[in-house]
Amino acid sequence: MRALISDEEKLARLRLIRSRGIGPLTYGQLLARSGSALSAIELLPELAEKAGRRRIELMGAGPAAREMDAAARLGAKIVTLGEAEYPGALAAIADPPPLLTVIGNLALLLKDNIGIVGARNASAAGRRMARDLAHDLGAEGFVVASGMARGIDGAAHEAAFENGTVAVLAGGADSIYPPEHASLYRQITEKGAIVSEQPLGMTARAKDFPKRNRIVSGLSRGVVVVEAAERSGTLITARLASEQGREVFAVPGSPLDPRSGGTNDLLRRGATLIRDAQDVIDELAQPMRQGLFEPPADPYTEEGFEPDPTLRATILSLLSFTPTHRDRLIAEAGASAGQVAAVLLDLVLEGKAAEETGGAYVLSSESGGR
Repeated sequence: MRALISDEEKLARLRLIRSRGIGPLTYGQLLARSGSALSAIELLPELAEKAGRRRIELMGAGPAAREMDAAARLGAKIVTLGEAEYPGALAAIADPPPLLTVIGNLALLLKDNIGIVGARNASAAGRRMARDLAHDLGAEGFVVASGMARGIDGAAHEAAFENGTVAVLAGGADSIYPPEHASLYRQITEKGAIVSEQPLGMTARAKDFPKRNRIVSGLSRGVVVVEAAERSGTLITARLASEQGREVFAVPGSPLDPRSGGTNDLLRRGATLIRDAQDVIDELAQPMRQGLFEPPADPYTEEGFEPDPTLRATILSLLSFTPTHRDRLIAEAGASAGQVAAVLLDLVLEGKAAEETGGAYVLSSESGGR
């Protein structure tokens, strides 16, 4: 059951997720152990001290309050995981963003979304395909989600205004990128929704784009890829969609066009070939795998928080400087999700592990190799 939370709890949740070293999974584990963000903030120094870490750089109440005020001045809404207004499809992924800042029509995030993504240097034919798909899918009641990038993303947003579009930004919700999309940004705030998990005023860094991509796919019932080179960042969105259990669609292209290398490879690896919006609609009309879109009744409830020294040693030996997904750690360790989550939280607090995008963990640079 989704809950109403107090202003104090919302402020505490903002402080917690904005604190250095606390990612979505660590945040969730802290709330599961503490019961609330308010309690987590009180317990965090004690937890860190027990873990052997001198201090955690917790965001102050003042900066958090200023971010809340800045959002209000923008007409933005801050929604936290577990609230009724938080999109259920996104809540169901492995590492949902604990907090979203939304400018525009928040209700669009709760409808059936379809992601349309692709090349920035898109061809005229690719742009036309994106526009046709966005318009026709919108006419059937779908909301088009994308990343407001140049090329395919922009074309899809522009064609979806009539029925609604969601733009997920890698920077803050008030950070317009690319700059030439300033007009598009303004139109989306009026006719759609701008979404970000990042602080207001933050400029996107390279590592933030995969985080954005997981939100685009997480919001969506499926993701359509229109033109993507073999090493395109668009393929990250397709991979994340597949890992999240979403349908992955691809538009075939000429083998002579490098911009179709990635999409054609997706088709070879099992993506669904589409020619038009009807192909997408027909595929999505198949019986839904409901569990992939249903968030847990309480996203911050986990079992057994007492760390096991033997399990701790096992998980530490499994970690490396290459990201390893939490599900893989659970499988390899032969322990329950709650037990592994408890150990990972302690390792993060100790500074021996760090959380990465997509539910993965790595050895921290502070760990000295173990």
